[in-house]
Amino acid sequence: MEKKKKTLAFIGSYADSNNPGVYTCRYDEENGSLEVTHQVNGLQNPTFLTVDASNWKLYALTEGVDENQQRCGAATSYEINSATGELTFLNNEITLPATTCHITLDHTNQVVMVSSYHGGMVGLSPVLADGRLGATADIQQHHGASVLSVQDRPRAHSVFLDRANRYAGVCDLGLDRIIMYKLDIPAKRLIPHNEVQVAPGSGPRHFAFHPSYAFGYVINELGSTVTAFSYEEERGELTEIQTISTLPESFEGENACADIHVSPDGKFLYGSNRGHDSIVVYAIDSVTGKLTVVEYAPTLGKHPRNFAISPDGQFLLVANKDSDNIVSFTRDSQSGKLVPTGSVLNVSKPVCIKFASVE
Repeated sequence: MEKKKKTLAFIGSYADSNNPGVYTCRYDEENGSLEVTHQVNGLQNPTFLTVDASNWKLYALTEGVDENQQRCGAATSYEINSATGELTFLNNEITLPATTCHITLDHTNQVVMVSSYHGGMVGLSPVLADGRLGATADIQQHHGASVLSVQDRPRAHSVFLDRANRYAGVCDLGLDRIIMYKLDIPAKRLIPHNEVQVAPGSGPRHFAFHPSYAFGYVINELGSTVTAFSYEEERGELTEIQTISTLPESFEGENACADIHVSPDGKFLYGSNRGHDSIVVYAIDSVTGKLTVVEYAPTLGKHPRNFAISPDGQFLLVANKDSDNIVSFTRDSQSGKLVPTGSVLNVSKPVCIKFASVE
């Protein structure tokens, strides 16, 4: 009889090192609820996480201090207990000479890549055989500026990988560019490849590739838009096909976008609005890749920084940082619409949710 996988959820948050910052949760696949089972402290602002479920490892961003006592980027590795989800510290490594905001594993779990908003750079570190992080192997510094005052310098916000694990792209909010790198895992390097520009003042933040088709989508923090691209996978080239607002025409307040995800079935795209405090839902045209608005679903909380879709696609969970809660929604597989389940987990300043299905 095949053993059923269980799903865990891990939460990263803004936290002082004296307080819990990373949480392990039991995820109920029947109703989409979370229950905290374990927590770890000792990390300063472990805001973003990435999980290697196949090898029972978790990697968390944190802040470090360099030899001159200046704040810098660091990352911590943990072993995940296969029975309980409890986290055991493995090691901590300095990653970049500036604080970081995003971390991701390549698809083969051999390297991690981190982004620095304040430093305008990205870095690559190897994952060692025992799951610990090795010393930083490559740093790529961006250069330039764009049109808004916050865009007076490069601001690398996230690294994302294509389906083939061949190219790594970086959303640079300060440059209004997505910068593509060739990922050379044997050499532990990011090799500059090409760039694509979005509209001035857009501020690209996070990106999602389509799971089945050669499309990709970037959510623009400053412009409150999503830009859709076709993707030439062999050449690693993005070509813009559409830009669409994340907001209803009637909204006149302040807003900044944050996170973006495609549903596992590839039919719908979701993006978070901070200010309007909603998840915008789009239907994806499977032929053209273009988007059509389905709805703007209130997040029932303030400042939805990050969200995640459950591995089975049935639920969407939103981390509302400023209201200290994670709200669960049922995701209608036919319409893409979101309906609150009534389940709310209260946790301090949550900003990242990562699911992991484990044996």
